[in-house]
Amino acid sequence: MSNLLTLDLSHIRNGEIQDLQGVNLNGCNLSGGNLAKVNFSSGTLMGANLTGANLQGAILRCNLRGADLTGADLQGADLRGADLRGTILLSAQVNNISLAGAFLGGAILTHLDLRGADLRGADLRGANLVGACLQNTDLSNSNLSGADLSQADMEEANLIGAVFLGANLQGANLLCASIEVSALDYCFKEGICLEGIYN
Repeated sequence: MSNLLTLDLSHIRNGEIQDLQGVNLNGCNLSGGNLAKVNFSSGTLMGANLTGANLQGAILRCNLRGADLTGADLQGADLRGADLRGTILLSAQVNNISLAGAFLGGAILTHLDLRGADLRGADLRGANLVGACLQNTDLSNSNLSGADLSQADMEEANLIGAVFLGANLQGANLLCASIEVSALDYCFKEGICLEGIYN
């Protein structure tokens, strides 16, 4: 793995760098940087400051544990299998994002608009999804144990095979969602909307 100290990142704000595969950028301040379509595969950005960064179409199949992605533009980004445990994604733009198989345990995703996102098989244990929009989102076979989904909108979401053990679904909307009702046996679900669910 390459180290940040050996790299010339002077052009990063102009979007001229395209390949940062296997690079160690732990704790690096890349806030506001133009990182569109950059390939970070197999690299590490643990604790990095990526607030407001342009990451459109970036390949982020890497270690982002504890990174701050507040206000980042992640439209079309590939985060399949990425380690996003403890990551902050407040106000991030996530249209057409792929998070299949990603590790999002403890991540802060409050009020995030994840409509239509691919979260198949994602690990969301203990994630904060309060008020998140998950309409038409594919959460099949995901692990939502202990996640806070209070007030989350999961209308028409695919929740087949999802695990909700100990999750908080207070006031959540599951209107017309695809879900096995038995999956909700051991979670807090006061005021939940289950009308028209597909079982």
